[in-house]
Amino acid sequence: MIETLAGPKAEVEDLSASALLASIRSARSDEDAAAARQLDLAARWADLHPPESIHTAAVFTDDGRYGLEHEEPIAGPGCPAVAEFCIAELGTVLGISSTSAKRLIGHALELRHRLPRLWAQVHAGQVPAWRARTVAEATIHATPSLTVEAARWVDTQVAAVAGRVGPAQLDRLVAETIKRHHLDTHDPTKDPEDGWQHVDPRHATLLSEDVHYAGTMRFEAELDIADALDLDRALTHGAETLKALGSAAPLDARRSQALGDLARTQTALDLHTQGSTPARSDDGLPIAREVVLHAHFDTSLNGLETVFGSTGRMEERHRLALLEQVKGWCGDSRTKVTVKPVIDLTAELTAPGYDIPDRIREQVIMRDRTCVFPWCTRPARACDIDHVVPFDHDADAEGRTQPGPTVSSNLAPECRWHHRLKTHTGWRYEVTGVGVYEWTSPHGHRYRRDRTGTTRFSGAAAGADPPDRP
Repeated sequence: MIETLAGPKAEVEDLSASALLASIRSARSDEDAAAARQLDLAARWADLHPPESIHTAAVFTDDGRYGLEHEEPIAGPGCPAVAEFCIAELGTVLGISSTSAKRLIGHALELRHRLPRLWAQVHAGQVPAWRARTVAEATIHATPSLTVEAARWVDTQVAAVAGRVGPAQLDRLVAETIKRHHLDTHDPTKDPEDGWQHVDPRHATLLSEDVHYAGTMRFEAELDIADALDLDRALTHGAETLKALGSAAPLDARRSQALGDLARTQTALDLHTQGSTPARSDDGLPIAREVVLHAHFDTSLNGLETVFGSTGRMEERHRLALLEQVKGWCGDSRTKVTVKPVIDLTAELTAPGYDIPDRIREQVIMRDRTCVFPWCTRPARACDIDHVVPFDHDADAEGRTQPGPTVSSNLAPECRWHHRLKTHTGWRYEVTGVGVYEWTSPHGHRYRRDRTGTTRFSGAAAGADPPDRP
């Protein structure tokens, strides 16, 4: 007879195969029920915070990655607006970024107000919350936007099968349903074939979250037929050229490389060079359009080693970079390489006045890497540099000591949204060490943020009221 230890682990080890499967199924049901309740609570949190309660309504703002600056609502027409700054409190309590919290609230409102059948199925346990959220994401950002009636029509079509099909089938069904609705509501007085152009499917999208450990990213596009054929011919020619030059890479790899070569040498849109002679490199080819990447490698014995070889860190999207890959980039005759001196991240640099010199700005960016708000991952290079203790512009004139000097220890990167949050709400933070910050929310929750990430420091007392905002 074999004795087992008492406790939950022993109980699981004693289960038969059938009982173990039943336990797994029960755990999944509990998980789905918890996710459904979280959606409901997120919607209730939004109900408590109309825009007039904490400044303006929450929106998604384009990060400028494609040269655009525009705002999109977090949920579709017919959903109540939500105060933008209530988002951060919910996100930090859940341990997610403000963007993820904004998306959670938007999905909850979209489902409750515009997709009521799916909302009911989620809370009845018939459709997992994550599946319903994929539908909500599609209806929120449909182009052109869906009216309340249109969203209800999509809800009716999709809810009938949402709990019985796989994720890929559901995505296709939602997209086709939205497209069909747009076509059905198109102006009947126009040529019917114009309806296919009413929903423009063209796009070129970098899937930056889908990164392979070999150092590659996926790029998807849907092109005009003529553009697609031209691109295919250009890639075929580029792949053949690479092979003729001695490349032993497979055809698909050479086509991929040819696409990168097109990106580096494309000059057709450089309108500012019209009427002048384009600059050329030593080999006679056009100089590549500049793309700046910041790669950091530890030359000490503590450098990161992976199965692919020596690995460093790229600031752009916080990705790993292979040393051999960077060497390949640098070997291109049209690549400009700049090696900057090592920066002491612990040195206390100072500057007179309010303006932050480049040397201090670079040190702060290198030290903190990202926005220092809890769970925010916006790269520091794209952030504002904030005086933690505000700079007093009247101190010198009035003969007082400057409370917020421009020194390394009083500066921190914050993305524009969290900078505004800190300035206009009850969120407060302080420096407790080099690159270490402790934040306190309006409801009294505390968090520590450093280079390793975010730690929940303490929670508010049960039932405590938030402090008065200054």
